Amino acid sequence: FGSSGYSSSRPPPFTQKNPYQSASGCLANLATMGISRDSRHKHRHTGGRRNIHQKKRKFEMGRPAALCKLGHKRVRSVRGRGGNMKYRALRADTGNFAWGTEHVAKKVRILDVVYNATSNELVRTKTLTKNTIVQIDAHPFMQWYTKHYGIELGKKGKKGHGAEEGKEAPEEKKSFKVLGKQQARAAGQKIDPTLDDQFQTGRLLACIASRPGQSGRCDGYVLEGEELAFYKKKLEKKKKN
Repeated sequence: FGSSGYSSSRPPPFTQKNPYQSASGCLANLATMGISRDSRHKHRHTGGRRNIHQKKRKFEMGRPAALCKLGHKRVRSVRGRGGNMKYRALRADTGNFAWGTEHVAKKVRILDVVYNATSNELVRTKTLTKNTIVQIDAHPFMQWYTKHYGIELGKKGKKGHGAEEGKEAPEEKKSFKVLGKQQARAAGQKIDPTLDDQFQTGRLLACIASRPGQSGRCDGYVLEGEELAFYKKKLEKKKKN
């Protein structure tokens, strides 16, 4: 027996108290720990601690947030419960956006992230989440409007398009039947002046309605009316500050 009281054939007891530097088995357990959505680790509403009577379950598993950024398209597939698939959009720069009052949707480029109610940090990092306000390219909608109504949007120096109603594009020849259709459509057509001002800049404010981290798509709708006025007011206030 040595001075410690233990024989040389038997190893001394393990006295390390730091769990991160204990045994290799503990390190392996720490490496396999993940995000869990269970409530067993929480205190009771009275403040008491719960007894852990079962291990973590696969259906309680959580995953890291996708935090889709503005950039060249990059999507990863994730197998979910029941064999269902989720699609993580890690980067996205295009999407289908609908113009509600005109009942038309176009695939357009997402140019910039301008507002997010959650945090300005998501705007700085250009993160695309549901309900993010973005700027999109207006030219696909302008081309459709010219073809459908025979009116060119985005002409600077004019208020609205009243002076150009019924005027077709000069470089394209059209039959009398097509001209008649366009004039009939444009007869009762009115466009919001605020929206027309955006067409002059070539950029439209739009809201993302899909969940890029779940569906792998970044689709939404063009802001109009009271919603457009609300977010323009928010952006003006943000610029002043």
